[in-house]
Amino acid sequence: MVHMREEKNQTFDRDFILLGLLEPNQYGLLFLILILISFMVTIMGNTVLILLIYHDIRLHTPMYILLRHLSFTDILNISNIVPKMASNYISGKKYITFAGCGLQIFLYTSSLGTECLILTAMSYDRYVAICQPLHYSILMNHQISVLMATGCWLGGIINSTIHTTYILLLPFCGTRVIDHFFCEIPAMLKLSCVDTSPYEGGVSVTAVFFLLIPLSIILGSYGQILRTVLHMKSVETQRKAFSTCFSHLIVVLIYYFSGIFTYMRPKSYHTPGQDKVIAILYTILTPMLNPLIYSLRNKDVLCALKKVLGTVLYHRNDYY
Repeated sequence: MVHMREEKNQTFDRDFILLGLLEPNQYGLLFLILILISFMVTIMGNTVLILLIYHDIRLHTPMYILLRHLSFTDILNISNIVPKMASNYISGKKYITFAGCGLQIFLYTSSLGTECLILTAMSYDRYVAICQPLHYSILMNHQISVLMATGCWLGGIINSTIHTTYILLLPFCGTRVIDHFFCEIPAMLKLSCVDTSPYEGGVSVTAVFFLLIPLSIILGSYGQILRTVLHMKSVETQRKAFSTCFSHLIVVLIYYFSGIFTYMRPKSYHTPGQDKVIAILYTILTPMLNPLIYSLRNKDVLCALKKVLGTVLYHRNDYY
């Protein structure tokens, strides 16, 4: 009996405490409601986008294949964080198990890494479609897009496995209180009682491959796209292209710069308040904006949605 109690206490001692994002007052509750609304919009928007791309054969193109994977990473990212944050706030219990924390790290680093690479692949697809239209079927076809998406997932999962393994093997001394609303790597490094400087250097190297290089490729691709658009004769085409590129770039810049700000600064420069605000941008805001940007401003997706809604209404009226 005593042995079972000691084992239970040892297991409990391995748990972490998440201080969370919200204060237990009316403002915290209001903010939680806004976050849950964002969560539902993200889940519904991305799910609808995935189903439309799957259902409509006209959307079985490289661009939409990549977009479907982007939507899935957004669902995975926000579902990994918001439900636990909300349940902790509502129940008043702030703990997360050691295994639960490890799972959070693995899922959020997998989804973030994969999304960084997918956004790069999408920018390349747009570059080829607009700047090299005659070679599009050779440079970007269904098989290539599937291979690119697979490579993005493999890269994200391998990177996540390495970082998750390292973090979980760290010795955590003293307090196990994480001043964050999820198990983010920089927040957890502060709990370790060993020198993590070499690992932080490894994180910076990883950030170069997953953030700086992809961002450079994206900016270069959009720069070439805008250059091509400027040589188009139609003013209306130019206006639409500029509007689309601008909205895409805003979301991309928010995503990448928040990642750079989080993972390319030394541990000593991190403050809980800043880290929480920046984390909201890439875990809640951009997953919500992506389906809105890539669907509401896309005539192919809107046509597919109208077709599905028209079919549903027709069958409904026929039933009655």
